[in-house]
Amino acid sequence: MAEKLIKLPDVGEGVAEAELVEWHVNVGDLVREDMVLAAVMTGKATVEIPSPVEGEVTWRHGEVGDVIATGTVILKIRIAGEGSDGEEPEAENGDRGEEPRVKPAVLPVAALEQALEKKVEFLKPKAEMAVPSPMAKAPPHAGAPRAEGEKPLAPPAVRLRAKEAGIDLRQVAGTGPAGRITHEDLDAFLNSQGGGGAVTAGLQPNKAVQEVKVVGLRRRIAEKMALSKSRIPHITYVEEIDMTALEELRTRMNGTQKPGRTKLTILPFLMRAMVKALGEQPGINALYDDEAGIVRQYGGVHIGIAAQTPSGLVVPVVKHAEARDIFDCAREVARLSDAAKNGTALREELSGSTITISSLGAMGGIISTPVINHPEVAIIGVNKLAVRPHWDGTQFVPRKMMNLSSSFDHRVVDGWDAATFVQRLKALMETPALIFVEE
Repeated sequence: MAEKLIKLPDVGEGVAEAELVEWHVNVGDLVREDMVLAAVMTGKATVEIPSPVEGEVTWRHGEVGDVIATGTVILKIRIAGEGSDGEEPEAENGDRGEEPRVKPAVLPVAALEQALEKKVEFLKPKAEMAVPSPMAKAPPHAGAPRAEGEKPLAPPAVRLRAKEAGIDLRQVAGTGPAGRITHEDLDAFLNSQGGGGAVTAGLQPNKAVQEVKVVGLRRRIAEKMALSKSRIPHITYVEEIDMTALEELRTRMNGTQKPGRTKLTILPFLMRAMVKALGEQPGINALYDDEAGIVRQYGGVHIGIAAQTPSGLVVPVVKHAEARDIFDCAREVARLSDAAKNGTALREELSGSTITISSLGAMGGIISTPVINHPEVAIIGVNKLAVRPHWDGTQFVPRKMMNLSSSFDHRVVDGWDAATFVQRLKALMETPALIFVEE
């Protein structure tokens, strides 16, 4: 048999290392060609590593969260054939050499399928493991309840039954190999009411503690948030906006637009209002290099749209919003949001913003304190839209109201300038015709 060494490939972008974010195989697993072995992350791009051969995993290097250098051997796969595909890798620092060009012999597909079938058959539950009748006599217990912190051995099906019945498996003695708890042991415990004591069906303390390692995109987000909060003294300004007129306009525009055109949400209107307001206050459309002591004000308005994805928070960027009309803004927001959620957004589409919008839609709450996307100096937080009573000077009338909760870098943006900017947004969105007026 031969062995194939799988090295961490050069993922491009000039990086010399990557973070291991997911293992798809374990030692002993049988793999097919092109099957995904692992996933690594550089920046905000996740790259999957496929298997070049068919065979059995015999060794792997690195744990999820480890940063591994390019060229390091991370896996060994046993394949059919003579010889080896490289030297024995070291677990500490890996093999940094070039991967030899050896054409591997392929494990016969029939043999691989037969081996996989045996593994699946081994994992299938036995037919005779049916739950016995509550009247059946319980088998004797072998051993005493476990000590605090000791983890009991039990298959997933037994753990699920115990969880649903509110039973602490540490109190159940196992008769299987190495004290493994079987369905019969669980039935015996139920029939004997926990060895003489009643099984409480009510509320019980849950002492479980689950450790979740912060890796991949979640770690990048944590580092970015920590950097923003540690360096930027935030000032947050909240203002409510009467959105009734804008909502009427938006509904009418959506009802009369051409088929196939992207539906308008509130965001494109807000983006166009921001373009006009930033034209009057360019100091807010800026990045602050606090190490160099330089504020870089940009003519182009590149708006980041904070988007929640299955992997975590990412910020796709609508470039040059000042050169886009309201429908073009809507199309670009929809395209980038889909790309971010599907994991297909390019690196250049996730960087380069000069100001950010944070919106949670209906989950936006009444007020929020958004964290600035470092090194930007402002972020606009959109809260939920709701019908609320509004005093028009003579009486309370129902109006569609929404709050903007916006944060600014108080080192370079004074409170007066922040308030002036938000009040300009308020005026534009409460009289939406002004958004379309060219000055």
